[in-house]
Amino acid sequence: MIRPVPKVAAVHDISGYGRASLSVVLPVMAALGVQVCPLPTALLSTQTSGFTGYHYRDLTDDMKRTMNHWNEIGLRFDGIYSGFLGSSRQIACVIDLISNFADDAALVVVDPVLGDEGESYGPITDELVAGMRELIGHADVIVPNHTEASLLLGEPYRSDITEDQVIRRMKRLSDVGPSLVVITSVPIASRRESSFVYMYDRIEETAYRLEAPLLPAAYPGSGDMFASIMTASLMQRLPSDRAVARAAEYVAQAIQEALDDQVPIREGLLIEPVLARLAGGEITFSCTVVREG
Repeated sequence: MIRPVPKVAAVHDISGYGRASLSVVLPVMAALGVQVCPLPTALLSTQTSGFTGYHYRDLTDDMKRTMNHWNEIGLRFDGIYSGFLGSSRQIACVIDLISNFADDAALVVVDPVLGDEGESYGPITDELVAGMRELIGHADVIVPNHTEASLLLGEPYRSDITEDQVIRRMKRLSDVGPSLVVITSVPIASRRESSFVYMYDRIEETAYRLEAPLLPAAYPGSGDMFASIMTASLMQRLPSDRAVARAAEYVAQAIQEALDDQVPIREGLLIEPVLARLAGGEITFSCTVVREG
């Protein structure tokens, strides 16, 4: 049984500057009533988009020591939520975390941080992509963007795709293990003026589409905020389509706040004004059923 304040182990990197990774995960999930227990994968002086010469430190050995101590004190979690992994060695750490630290009813969410806009991120290797394919087999929920879905499936990135093709991709990813697959930043060929999120629920055998206005900026940390809102909402027993709608709506608000305040792209989306209204705010976005069975 999930506690009134769910306890989630968050396996993400931490950047000293720029709203991304744990700098987003911690406040967003706390605002939605979830206790975050960070298991940092890497330490960076800044987030990587728009910065050069940043300091980077792999924390795999520290992850193992932290998990040893957690085991000694008997920690168990209502959820496991992983994001950026700094090396293929960390795949085994996350699988160990899922196997040995998750309560029976725990929710396991994997955000397979691999790339965006058709390109893999700089530190991402073929070995790490292969490891991520293994990791998603241990997840209940995965939330790749369109680029990451392509990498996980070993398919070429397409800058335009049809709805039927997206649904087939989600079903193939679900066949690996996760019962809920959410793909963000989908470029539907016939609707260039909109932003699309798709979701496939294997238990309900239903595919959903969420369409929102396309905003004229791509801020680092948007995926972290989306996955964090969605995960916290699922932990609070919000239906999956509502969890996705809430995530999409408040990410859009944070991007619009950043645009209105002319925040430089590399500083990340403006989460601070949104946090105050996140927990009790109305959800006006909605998902549409596009395929059943």
